Amino acid sequence: MQERRSLTALNDVVRPPGRSRSRRRAAVIVAVAAVVVAVDQLTKTWALHHLRNGPHHVVWTLRLYLTFNTGIAFSEARGSTAVVTAIALAVVALLVVIARRTSGMLTAVILGLIIGGALGNLIDRLIRHHAGGVIDFIDFRWWPVFNIADAAITVGVVIAVVRSLVVSAAPTHREPPPGAG
Repeated sequence: MQERRSLTALNDVVRPPGRSRSRRRAAVIVAVAAVVVAVDQLTKTWALHHLRNGPHHVVWTLRLYLTFNTGIAFSEARGSTAVVTAIALAVVALLVVIARRTSGMLTAVILGLIIGGALGNLIDRLIRHHAGGVIDFIDFRWWPVFNIADAAITVGVVIAVVRSLVVSAAPTHREPPPGAG
């Protein structure tokens, strides 16, 4: 007796289960990064058009104050735009490689935040013409002035650190469920 095999339509490609999950993770990384870049660039454009005449007080110590940072985080290494840009490009490339090898949706969100933030600031350095400076405008007056891209990077790193601390603190030995074995 011969076994009949069913034919699948060309659009009914059977994919291994892991492949669809990795595509979803990639889509999450791209979506989060795209949202970060879009919000970052829109708010920077708004800041350029509305904050040229000086700071605007918002609440408590928070004010919106337009500045240009040619250095790295917290205005360190000012004037080294070429070196900072090269390092940022290398970091983004490394993160993209890491993103292809990771698992988990939280990791995808973390990578999307960090990649999106890095790309948002790279756009300032490479495309906007402010002597390679990044547009910063969120000023608490007791913290360095920053932007949405900086905030996204910071939030991504904080989530990653907290997650690694929680995972490392979790017990490594699991008890078998009651009634097992």
